[in-house]
Amino acid sequence: MSQQNYTIQTQALSIGYKTKSETKVIAQDINLALSKGKLIALVGENGVGKSTLLKTLTGIIPPLQGEITLLNKPLHSYKPLALAKELSIVLTDKLPPSNLTVYEIIALGRQPYTNWLGTLSSEDHEKIEAAIACTEIAHLKEKKHDEISDGQLQIALITRSLSQDTSIIALDEPTTHLDLVHKAALLKLLQKLAHETGKTIVYSTHDIDLAIQMADEMIVITPHEIVQDQPCNLIQSGIFNTLFDSEHLSFDATIGKFKIK
Repeated sequence: MSQQNYTIQTQALSIGYKTKSETKVIAQDINLALSKGKLIALVGENGVGKSTLLKTLTGIIPPLQGEITLLNKPLHSYKPLALAKELSIVLTDKLPPSNLTVYEIIALGRQPYTNWLGTLSSEDHEKIEAAIACTEIAHLKEKKHDEISDGQLQIALITRSLSQDTSIIALDEPTTHLDLVHKAALLKLLQKLAHETGKTIVYSTHDIDLAIQMADEMIVITPHEIVQDQPCNLIQSGIFNTLFDSEHLSFDATIGKFKIK
């Protein structure tokens, strides 16, 4: 695949944290290439580094070593406003108390494009309405954000990132706190958005069985390696059997799911 089809690439990337006294390396020598129009799931057991990798790829925390390129330019070379026009992030943090309506939350996605007064232009309103139509939540527009369910709020936040009109949408654990029906609906929506808009959508998740069914590609983090490939190829490689150090779980490659022993 040509380099132009990748939105984010990493080369010899090391991730972790620096303090005054030490450097904590979580993973190193990471080489990834995230394609346009793909839904990509980032999986691994708790504490293995999923959120750290996602936050490093999106510029929230700096890499320890190596290179990250966004649309063939070094990630660190982007000014904050330019970065916000290419990359949007949906975190699991609760929204602070406010009287914002769902429409006003979605409109915040236009901040990188508005003037210093934050005045929305006709183009901004068009982008907001197009995002709302895409996620089919017009019936929630006038509701206060604390009047809707967790699942509806998650979709509102995804709609906000759509209105931001970026090449990449990154989501940290978007299916947390959702029941199975709403998890499936949310992943179907993300899959549809990636395929229909050509955006790169990458998300971290604990729901590995669902990711295997829904994602175009997966990034699997184990304590020993980080591998990116299509789910079918990852199943054949046997990597899911190395994901958890547990005598109670095994991965059944014939059905593509984890089973309790």
